Amino acid sequence: MEINLPDVLAEVSACCERYEKALTGNDVAVLDELFWDSPHTLRYGATENLYGYGEIQAFRAARSAAGLAREVLKSVVTTYGRDFATCNREFRRAGVPGTGRQSQTWVRTQAGWRVVAAHVSMLR
Repeated sequence: MEINLPDVLAEVSACCERYEKALTGNDVAVLDELFWDSPHTLRYGATENLYGYGEIQAFRAARSAAGLAREVLKSVVTTYGRDFATCNREFRRAGVPGTGRQSQTWVRTQAGWRVVAAHVSMLR
């Protein structure tokens, strides 16, 4: 298996940046687009466990847009072959103690790269 093929790494890195912009701008349509529309998709958040695309979509629709800005401290994107990747980020939010961690598992689907599993947690 080839790790970090330059063209694949560029594709996934662009998706991760698009996700970051949508997240901090509360662009729910893009966030919904970037998650795989499947009952197998999951997202463990800082305060919630979401199973299936429907739960993730409902959470995004109901979430407040306040306090979403953050500073990315470190980002590590790794691709495995041409169809599988991870994106891991460490971040800080103004006024919130500690740092946060975000991990995403990306898979190339017929519709493009999609997040199939995600996790967000805070270090206090």
